[in-house]
Amino acid sequence: MFEEYKNKIFAFYEGQKRMPSYKEIMNLLGFKSKNSVYKLVNKLIDLGFIDKDSTGKLIPKNLFQEVKLLGLVEAGIPTLAEEETLDTLNLDNYLIKDRDATYLLEVKGDSMIDEGIKEGDLVIAERKGEPRDGDIVIAEVDGGWTMKYFKKKGNLVYLMPANKNYKPIYPEEEMKVAAIVKGVIRKY
Repeated sequence: MFEEYKNKIFAFYEGQKRMPSYKEIMNLLGFKSKNSVYKLVNKLIDLGFIDKDSTGKLIPKNLFQEVKLLGLVEAGIPTLAEEETLDTLNLDNYLIKDRDATYLLEVKGDSMIDEGIKEGDLVIAERKGEPRDGDIVIAEVDGGWTMKYFKKKGNLVYLMPANKNYKPIYPEEEMKVAAIVKGVIRKY
């Protein structure tokens, strides 16, 4: 029965793109009380299927589970290779270090195309740490938001695109770095 409950909750997540509230779980599973939901949620947390963010909101955890890591693939001259499972990899743990500080953004535009970031890609951004020269950042510049390379030369701070058709952005009034890009996801 537990597996069925877990599957219904994750089916809700897949369909709604958000975790259900306690009341929605109660209705979804036909429970008579929120106390039953509370006990189920705690069991799901203990087993590592879900977690709570800093505000207490339910969030999925380890959605991808473990995926086989077969080894390397040659992106140059073809070589002979045997399929051999080297290990397994949990994509959630690989891509996200701090769930509370991490979010996804869909890319619009082509100013980072030479970095291999295309329109429609998702970037994983983390609100943590100070950007270093060369990091890709999400920044607010003079009231507008953008994603570019963070560049620093002495006291001069600016943003550099990865497309020769765009010019560097020098803040006229203010620039605030909101997050550092940690990864890119592209679905084919």
